[in-house]
Amino acid sequence: MTRGESMTGCACCRMNRRRFLAAGCAACAGATGLLTSPDNAFAARADGKMKIRIIYALHAAQQPGPDWPNKGFDFRPVMERINAGLAKECPGLEFVSSLATGPEQAQKILDEDKSANIGGYLVYQMNAWNRVVQTIATSGKPVLYADFQYGGSGGFLVYMAEFLRKGAANVGFVASSRFADLVAAVRCFELVRKGGSVAEFVAATTRARAANMPEAGDLACTPDPVKVLSTQDCLARMKESRILAVTTEARPTTLRMGIPVEQMTFVEVNEAWKAADKDESRAVANRWRKNAATVLDVSQETLDTSAAMYLAMKAVLKKHGANAITINCLGGFYGGHIHAYPCLGFHELCNEGLIGACECDVRSTATMVALTALTQGRPGYISDPVIDTAKRQIIYAHCVASNKVFGPQGPTNPFAIMTHSEDRQGASLRSILPLGYLTTTVEFEPARQEVLFHQGKAVANDPDDRACRTKLAAEPVGDIEKLFTRWDQWGWHRVTCYGDLKEPIFALAEALGYKVVEEA
Repeated sequence: MTRGESMTGCACCRMNRRRFLAAGCAACAGATGLLTSPDNAFAARADGKMKIRIIYALHAAQQPGPDWPNKGFDFRPVMERINAGLAKECPGLEFVSSLATGPEQAQKILDEDKSANIGGYLVYQMNAWNRVVQTIATSGKPVLYADFQYGGSGGFLVYMAEFLRKGAANVGFVASSRFADLVAAVRCFELVRKGGSVAEFVAATTRARAANMPEAGDLACTPDPVKVLSTQDCLARMKESRILAVTTEARPTTLRMGIPVEQMTFVEVNEAWKAADKDESRAVANRWRKNAATVLDVSQETLDTSAAMYLAMKAVLKKHGANAITINCLGGFYGGHIHAYPCLGFHELCNEGLIGACECDVRSTATMVALTALTQGRPGYISDPVIDTAKRQIIYAHCVASNKVFGPQGPTNPFAIMTHSEDRQGASLRSILPLGYLTTTVEFEPARQEVLFHQGKAVANDPDDRACRTKLAAEPVGDIEKLFTRWDQWGWHRVTCYGDLKEPIFALAEALGYKVVEEA
């Protein structure tokens, strides 16, 4: 699930470079040569090879806390493979590598490199929100920005979108799960080595990305007629709705797209969780266990407490006359305000035609309310997307999803109960979502009176163990390159719903006075 930049300002991320290297990477530096001493490694090579510095933007060589990809993830073998693979495949270039957690370390690297004859930089976003590439881009030298997928993808999308919007002239990028695509992009540094300009380098990375991307596939989809409400009925249903936003403080009720939003504290939910009937909780937990295709590393006790959280949310919704709830789940769980993840409860609520939404994201929750009202029950799926040009896909990743994507009366799809991915704790869910159908992805933004919109054909469920559990892959309808351009203005979350909702979404936007922004 999403972490904003405010959640990565931990002590680890604020360490200066000397302390970071000593505390986190001394062993791997000695064993693998990932880090190179500025005293002897930055000298120009006599054979004329161009020297490229690889900078891995991450918290630590082995991840100390919960975040994408997951707690305890060991980046060292990954970095070793990248270093060795590039050295083998790009013999005309010399590579040195460093680690950086943020701008201070990045600046120190730049300062040290002033006398090191570095010709260009490869910045690899390994964790999502470490701000390294921004500093490196100020060097004016050619910079290749790469996404370690299901690790750095959120920051990569947001930061690269800002570069594209502001017209950064020296930053090219690669967002591919295929190592050969990284190699092709890195080889573009050869243009500069042979006297080409930085602009030519960036253009070459764009050509390499396009050349290695598959052609558009067959976008014909399985028929899926959607019964939608009229625009006026949808607006009326939205006004009849109510969102509970659960966090550390209560605030007066506000409106978002005409939907009342009541912000409340964790206390009421936690008290309802404590009061949940244990026999009823066990019955819900046993139903989940029976219906799941598999249950991995989740105890009966954890299932019971997760079921109690579901019953607590239902009770609080009923008390407040609400049909939607969104909880600061990560902050609540790590802060000891709640004692069970709400993931399975969100799943159950969405299956029932209600709304359970992650991370106290009110904008996405309101979007889910609109979609469920419009489609008469189809759930929205909130996600942290990843883009993979190797497969021409956008992957919608989160640790929870409905398994009744066609509505409460529709068919079910298989699901697995697993731990929450980032910390390997609690209970969450991998929903194996139906393929071959058209999906519609939107975000409503009242502050700008805009609706972000794209569509895609569901083509795969990615089982990768890194990052969030549910990963629906779709081939976007339209220009996948355009999909890289909006993340800095809209943030990482998107909400996806099954069905061709283009006409009713456009009609709803017009009735609200909103502009539709087609991001693909």
